[in-house]
Amino acid sequence: MGDAFLTVLYILLGLLAALIAVTLVRAAFFKPPKKDFGPLSPEKIDRARAEKNLSRAIAIETVSYPEDELVDWTKFAEFRDFLDEAYPLIKKNLTRETVAQASLIYRWKGSDPSLDAVALLAHQDVVPVSAGTLGDWTHPPFEGFNDGEYIWGRGALDMKNQLICIMETVEDLLAEGFQPLRDVYLCFGHNEEVVGSENAGAHAIMETLQERGVRLDCVLDEGGAILPVKVKGIIDKRLAGVGIAEKGYVDYEISVIEKGGHSSQPPAHTGVGKMADIVRALERHQFKAQFQPFLSDLFGKIGRNTSYPARLVACNVPILKPLLKTVMKKLPPAACMIRTTTAATMAQGSPAANVLPQKASVTVNFRQMPGTTMRDVEEHIRKVSPHKNIEIKRLKGKEASKFSPTDSRAFRTIEKLCVQANPDNIVAPYLVMGGTDACFYEPICDNIYRFAPFTVSPELLLCTHATDERIPVSTLGDAIGFFKRFLREMAGS
Repeated sequence: MGDAFLTVLYILLGLLAALIAVTLVRAAFFKPPKKDFGPLSPEKIDRARAEKNLSRAIAIETVSYPEDELVDWTKFAEFRDFLDEAYPLIKKNLTRETVAQASLIYRWKGSDPSLDAVALLAHQDVVPVSAGTLGDWTHPPFEGFNDGEYIWGRGALDMKNQLICIMETVEDLLAEGFQPLRDVYLCFGHNEEVVGSENAGAHAIMETLQERGVRLDCVLDEGGAILPVKVKGIIDKRLAGVGIAEKGYVDYEISVIEKGGHSSQPPAHTGVGKMADIVRALERHQFKAQFQPFLSDLFGKIGRNTSYPARLVACNVPILKPLLKTVMKKLPPAACMIRTTTAATMAQGSPAANVLPQKASVTVNFRQMPGTTMRDVEEHIRKVSPHKNIEIKRLKGKEASKFSPTDSRAFRTIEKLCVQANPDNIVAPYLVMGGTDACFYEPICDNIYRFAPFTVSPELLLCTHATDERIPVSTLGDAIGFFKRFLREMAGS
């Protein structure tokens, strides 16, 4: 018995030693593949014009609201007039039409109509400035102030920066005599910031193109920026995140109906108490976590660029998936990448403290992972609720997108251009937590990517939708250069 035990122990120790040896060797060779894309040719860019036009664009208050009657449509008309005046070659050479009140479709006709088109997306609208915060801004949010280092204002990061750089790109290419083979569409929605809108301008644009038989080779919309990633002794690179999918969004109002009455004679469990049970059940029964393939790709791309000790872990991501998933579930910023999230955000009971509620309600926001539908969410609510006599009402929502491939010509072009611009750029796919207009284009395009070619710090990104939103002027030229090269490659062949 003792000899058999020792034999088994020796075998296990031998296997462990072999595993350690293999890991040490794997980690040593776990490095990014060498890709020699060659140098970038310099681009002629009028950055001063771009800065001026971005400031002018920010100064036009194209604020969107869920209620159309609150929208100042004259501002969107002013914005269209501004684009005509600022970009005369585009006005002369591209056709433009307005759909769904204020969304814009520009068409740059290619020389080969048999080829699928290329679409660059942006949205004209911005979110309002939160009440009571106007005085907190360093510079007024709708002035477009340029201090030489930053351009300040609402839309500087989300996303008049991208819209203006796209327009600058096409204006430059026209001036240089570039003629695309493929049709190029510039699609600028007017209400992207209204999540789950039933009258989304981007959807109207897609339907217009679909009715005309347009098929898109690729779509490029807002998404990941280029972020410095620096951890002393481990990594000093820049992460260019390319969104290959986005989560869904749905708000459900869950209600319990009771008799009501006077609070001096309460039942053992009031409607509010029952709603508390439901919220507790939803929070305790989270959606199942999924370690999607994009995460392995993301961790692998970053891991290959870390120092040797960190690569010991990074090279074993396939083996460590269960552990990684367990850890990620405990961290909200990471948990949202592996499961549909549940957030109880609003609650309502009776109108007075001494009145028992006849109807108690809670609003819960869910962000669905790709593959989880709004119907799945509703079924989940009913399944986990301890009280079955409930009303569930969908307030608004949109489905999660599909995943786009990472082996397409468009993705490879994005990667190539980013690495050519800076060898320290790590190009990796990721899942967009918020929403973009890009998801509406799935009926006419398989290759949909979300990428903003602007280098900004993580701290600066926190200003998006917040006080003191601003963008470094130094990053505008690089973005225009990226878009010019992207169109030459994607529309020129």
